[in-house]
Amino acid sequence: MFGILQINKMRFHLDYPQIQNDYQTSTKKLNWFPKSFPSLTFYKKMSAIVLRGAQLAKKGLYSDKEWCTSSYNILRAIESTGTKITVENLQPTLDLKVPAVVVGNHMSTLETFLLPYMLSPHMKVTFVIKEALISYPIFKHIMISRNPIVVGRENPKRDFMKVLTEGVNRLKEGYTVIVFPQTTRMTVFEKSQFNSIGVKLAKRGNVPVIPLALKTDCWRNGKIIKDFGRIDPNKSVHFKFGTPLKIEENGKTQQESVIKHIEDCLSKWTGKLPISDKI
Repeated sequence: MFGILQINKMRFHLDYPQIQNDYQTSTKKLNWFPKSFPSLTFYKKMSAIVLRGAQLAKKGLYSDKEWCTSSYNILRAIESTGTKITVENLQPTLDLKVPAVVVGNHMSTLETFLLPYMLSPHMKVTFVIKEALISYPIFKHIMISRNPIVVGRENPKRDFMKVLTEGVNRLKEGYTVIVFPQTTRMTVFEKSQFNSIGVKLAKRGNVPVIPLALKTDCWRNGKIIKDFGRIDPNKSVHFKFGTPLKIEENGKTQQESVIKHIEDCLSKWTGKLPISDKI
């Protein structure tokens, strides 16, 4: 149904296929319930997935394989609402023989859920996350088990040094680190809000940086709890990985390449110019 190709190099065996390079949701006819109640359909499934993961994490049993399976099940859950997902150019990232720093824009909680399915079968992965994510009931057990780099966002200088210090340690341990440099989730891309911490971490760790453009605004921000808004299946989901870049000199050229990758992709997917290009 999902049209995913199996690849050979994997860290663990899975009973479901993995993305090789590109992926696109196959067309499937929905019955009346998910069509009429997409948010209820998704959150019911998502809650069960997270609850099971949290129970395993509390027992110390939430492995990378379990994380990948949860991520895959979230993909299936969001697709069950009629939301279309496209992934492009993943293979160059999977072909890397060393850890890397993945640097992307940040739109919703969905990317945090889906990226482990794409990457963790082939490499150890962790995130730079906001402190609030290890405070949520139930979900915190999963995030803590993933060995993340946690920042408070109240003291930018302290957060910057923590990301560099702990990030280098994770890279030395073989982790690929995923960084969203924007100060908050945004459905538009503002160059001025996209700092260079990911490129600086890659330079200090002497590893490649991987540009990642994504569009996940089908999962809207909530009015009461930001992380839990309604699901809009009319908004398609896109992930496009760029070519891994070696950091040279001060990394300014690579930072501009990351930004251009994101701006070009979002312009194509939305038909709108980035904020930084508007007159």
